[in-house]
Formats: sequence, structure tokens, C-alpha cells
Amino acid sequence: MVGGRLEEKPVKVRIRGLTKTFKHNGIQVEVLQGVDLDIYTGETLAVVGASGVGKSTLLHILGTLERPSGGEVLWEGEEVFSLDDRRLAAFRNRKVGFVFQFHHLLPEFNALENVMIPGLIARQPQSRIREQAEAMLVSVGLKERLTHRVSTLSGGEQQRVAVARALVLNPEVLLADEPTGNLDPKIGFQLQELLLKLNHERGLTSVIVTHNMELAQALDRRATLVDGKAVILQGG
Repeated sequence: MVGGRLEEKPVKVRIRGLTKTFKHNGIQVEVLQGVDLDIYTGETLAVVGASGVGKSTLLHILGTLERPSGGEVLWEGEEVFSLDDRRLAAFRNRKVGFVFQFHHLLPEFNALENVMIPGLIARQPQSRIREQAEAMLVSVGLKERLTHRVSTLSGGEQQRVAVARALVLNPEVLLADEPTGNLDPKIGFQLQELLLKLNHERGLTSVIVTHNMELAQALDRRATLVDGKAVILQGG
């Protein structure tokens, strides 16, 4: 953690008693069963645990992509799920950037066009969002790839485009789900270093779901999700 102890920093997101239940083949399945977690402003937090324990579900709720079945998700003291769907979507667009294991880029578009998409959806002036997208691609090391179709880029380059797209609207929180999971170890390490650099330079709060223990150990803290029931924090 750069610049002070975690407990001296404000809580960005506070989760209390979080539950999530899905219906599968007519049976109610509890994925999250009362998770408590504080996420501090400016920290990098890894969420680890066995497959199927609810890590991605926790991340999706944190990013307001899914609503919880119960409990509280307080962003700087505000219960975000008290918002209706329209206001929640606006909140998500303004506050959160997402990076996934599979980059979900549009292959028929070039790198710059892909990074511009969030700003165009937000109806920002095209000239402004183009300038921001160019700057983001430069910051992730793709200055020479702006006009290359993403289908011609390497896997590592495609994931860097996805990172640039996630950050182009200057969100406060970056959420990443297995961002190195589809990359070989060398390229994965380069992406890890990039994420840490961007978190520091841009004052982000980053939460990363990962099975990559090298990445997890490089972050400020690790939260281990056990059967959706408990979070064991290490580091900080």
C-alpha cells in the first residue's frame, strides 16, 4: 500500500451481511451467505478462493451488475441498491471500470474505436472521448496500435485495450475478473505490473478476482472466499 496504513484510509465500499441466492433446476442455491468486507480507498485487493465459491458473483454485485438477495453495499456510505435501474446504470458508468478474463472487444473495430465506446454510450462529445481514448492507449503502451483492428493484436495487447476501455471515463474503482487468466505467465506478469502502475498513478481502488497467486500476493490484501460464507483477510 503506497502512502499510509489501510486502517487510516477511508472506506470506499462497505459490504455487510451480503447474500445472493440463485434458482437452479427449481432449487434455491445460496452462493453468498453473509459476506462482510471493507474495501479501502486506493488499495489493491485480491479476491481468491476455489472455483464456484462466488468470487465472480461478489465482484458483479460490487460493480452493481447484479443485485444482492440481502445485505448492504455502501459506496462511501450510500446504499447503491436503493437506486432504481436507470440511476444505478448511470452510477456504474461513472464510478466503475470492468476488465474480464475474456476481453469482449469488438473485433471489427480498431483499438481506438473499442476504447471510445464507453464514452460514446455516455453521449460524450466525440472529440473529447477520442482524445481520452488515445491518451489511455498510450498509457497502456499501445501508442503504435491505435488504428489496428483488435483481431490482429496479440492476446496481451487485446487485454491492454480492455484495460484502456475500462479506465477511459476515469472511474474511481477498477474491478477485474481473472484479468491474467487467458495469458501466458510472462504476458500475465506484464499486465500485473501495468495494473499496479495504473492503480497508483490514477488513484484507483482495485479489486481483482484471480487464481494467479503471484498476482494476488503483489496486491495490498487478499480476501479468501470460503463457500460464500467467510472472508479471511491477509496483508494490509
